[in-house]
Amino acid sequence: MSAFIAAFTSLDWSLVLVVLLLLVVLVFLALAEMGLSRMSKPKAAALAERHPRRGRALVELIEEPEKWINPLLLTVNVCQTVQATLTGVVTSRSFGPLGVVAGVALNVVVFFVLAEAVPKTYAVLYAERAALFSARGVRALVRFPPLRFMSRGLIRLTNVIVKGKGLEDGPFVKEAEFLGVVEAAVKEEVIEKHERDLIESVIEFGDTVVREVMVPLPDMVTVPTDATIDAAIDVSIEHGFSRLPVLNDADDVVGVAFVKDLVRAERQGAGSSLVTTSMRSVVVVPENKPVSRLMNEMQTQKFHLAVVADEYGSITGLVTLEDCLEELVGEIVDEYDDEESEIVHLPDGDYQIDGTTSVSDVNDLLSTHIPDDEWDSIGGFIFGTLERVPEVGEAIDFEGWRFAVAALEGRRIRTVRVSVLEGLASADETA
Repeated sequence: MSAFIAAFTSLDWSLVLVVLLLLVVLVFLALAEMGLSRMSKPKAAALAERHPRRGRALVELIEEPEKWINPLLLTVNVCQTVQATLTGVVTSRSFGPLGVVAGVALNVVVFFVLAEAVPKTYAVLYAERAALFSARGVRALVRFPPLRFMSRGLIRLTNVIVKGKGLEDGPFVKEAEFLGVVEAAVKEEVIEKHERDLIESVIEFGDTVVREVMVPLPDMVTVPTDATIDAAIDVSIEHGFSRLPVLNDADDVVGVAFVKDLVRAERQGAGSSLVTTSMRSVVVVPENKPVSRLMNEMQTQKFHLAVVADEYGSITGLVTLEDCLEELVGEIVDEYDDEESEIVHLPDGDYQIDGTTSVSDVNDLLSTHIPDDEWDSIGGFIFGTLERVPEVGEAIDFEGWRFAVAALEGRRIRTVRVSVLEGLASADETA
């Protein structure tokens, strides 16, 4: 030990002192980064009421995170680079090449534990304390003009290299990374499971198109153009719908009949008139239209039902405002809805699945990876894989599961029975 100390010169001790100071700074920055990133605006405002002096700085940072994230990360990067360099210089001067190797190993262990794991774990456990403790220091740091100008310059350089503006307002998080954070928050009981499901629905909502949520043409409840108002009211009562698309002989929707209009006409003695005399115009949208944009149009233009057409103009289905909302909040069941589940877990362990069940729902249930960009429904997956109209009992195997056609309705796959492949099941039992 004495020989070790004797090998150090006054310059080496000065460098060691600088390294230790940088370690303290990195501990503070790690604590600040994690504490501030876990702080919400309402929580910051509440803390500001209890701790006015530190709370004002905290609120200022949380309201404009883009002003502190980049300078803070730049400072961390500079401190880590400088301390690693100085550590290498000290060990190489005193112990040669082997000292550099030992210095790097020691640096990785010490700085990871002391300057990363310990302060960030503390900030996760005591986010409010960490945020309040570091708020004024971080505010002073980001107000330092050279640091602020340097971080802005580096961000502009990044935008020039990647030809985009994604970093102008600060770093961004990929969708998968964000969902990982949400999942971690559920495990730590920061948010509830139903809140996690809602967040995931909102994220997926932006990628959902009308074709994925529409009611396909064969399942639509419609009335023909030659139907009377009395007949249309009977159809409405039978199925519990307040809006009925009116189809001509070419399976083209020519309008939509509102039950309120039909009842009013029937009360006025026009029950024997054709339904076309009381129908209204219908909105037609393409099947690849984003659901989020359609729902916004439904709100602003005040309509609740739209007919869906493919690229050739043929009617493929209809979509309602309720269909759009269900993508966000889950199934909405009213007094007239059939509450039969699309997925039934059978006593023998198999699943009975409606052919119209979405591929994404099946993937969530079975932990499979059926491509949902190629097929919207599980019936479509089987039909497309077989490349022909199947017969009852035919099956395909995919990722350890057997998907068998249980029932057909014309050329449509009405019900699918899903079971674990025998080889996989026996392997599980053996394990």
